[in-house]
Amino acid sequence: MTTNYSDIHRDIIEKSKKGDIKAQFKLYNLYSKAMFNICLRMMNNREEAEDMLQEAFSEAFDKLHYFRFESSFGAWLKRVVVNKCINQIKKKKVELVLSEEILKYERIEETDEREIAYDINKINKAIQQLSDGFRVVFTLYLMEGYDHQEISEILGISESTSKSQYLRAKRKLKEILTSM
Repeated sequence: MTTNYSDIHRDIIEKSKKGDIKAQFKLYNLYSKAMFNICLRMMNNREEAEDMLQEAFSEAFDKLHYFRFESSFGAWLKRVVVNKCINQIKKKKVELVLSEEILKYERIEETDEREIAYDINKINKAIQQLSDGFRVVFTLYLMEGYDHQEISEILGISESTSKSQYLRAKRKLKEILTSM
């Protein structure tokens, strides 16, 4: 059974496909904030995130004729945004810590996570302190919902490297949050 997504913005999308600038501006206004947040988490730099957002929307509008309502428009656009950010990160030649390379972490005392006072600003600041490799895998897995197989394909790394990057990112994030 195939799912037919009749997107709530179907009329705006159809007009956008035909090159209607006002409709494209409406789509941009509807999705830009959420997509910017993805860009910011991926790029860890406001200016780069803004650039990626603009490039992603340009590409999305150029390729809008490929959108067939087989998923929600937001999911399709998110894929364009994530791919655009990943390609940019690859261009910067971010070096992921390979699973074969052993990072030596001091044993962190087990802390009841409820004891750590988490607030969104604190968590965002901590995520920004992660290395690019850790942050990208962590963001793709936990925040964007990709599985390790998808991440391995996207980043051109093994699935086990993706898993180890994620586990190390969690460990490092906990260490950062504990010291804040």
